[in-house]
Amino acid sequence: MTDADAVRRVALALPRVYEREVRGRWKLKVKQIVFVAFSRDEQDMGFGFPKAEREGLVASDPQTFYLPGPADMRYQWVCAHLAKLDEQEMAELVTDAWRMCTPQMLHDLPEMPAPTARAWDLVEKQEWHDVRPLLHPYLHFHDGDISLRGRDKVIAYLRAHPTPKPPTEVEVRDGQLYRWRRSRRQFARGAPW
Repeated sequence: MTDADAVRRVALALPRVYEREVRGRWKLKVKQIVFVAFSRDEQDMGFGFPKAEREGLVASDPQTFYLPGPADMRYQWVCAHLAKLDEQEMAELVTDAWRMCTPQMLHDLPEMPAPTARAWDLVEKQEWHDVRPLLHPYLHFHDGDISLRGRDKVIAYLRAHPTPKPPTEVEVRDGQLYRWRRSRRQFARGAPW
């Protein structure tokens, strides 16, 4: 069993997500694309889901899932009763709905160890004061041909350059990013560090 607050916790931890009220209903968005919307009483949610698969999802558990109203059938959308969903299934559905409206380069961030997704989101937003505590003082940063060591050097570099693509590999120590690597090619042998 889950609720709207649990959905918010999952969704708002994902990069580029924000929440807005639209005509009395709360919606979770990436840019202008809604990927989760709550009913007015927040007992149900609608979420992005592939059209080709939604009837199968509804048929698999009609007590939990249902098709949207006729006006919304043209969208890639399905609905669920929150009280019937468990936390893990809700998190998977919300994350998959988010993936439908974000670039593929972001899709691995939710599976990376915390605080990777949060740190990258803050870097993209250029919220340097908030990203600083998420980076280890001796951070090893590798992005293509750029290799830097030390949180202050990395932040100075990031301030002066466009936002890098998300890391493909990380190491976390003491709850902070210790290694951030974005590889452009696969390593033939040995450890990538």
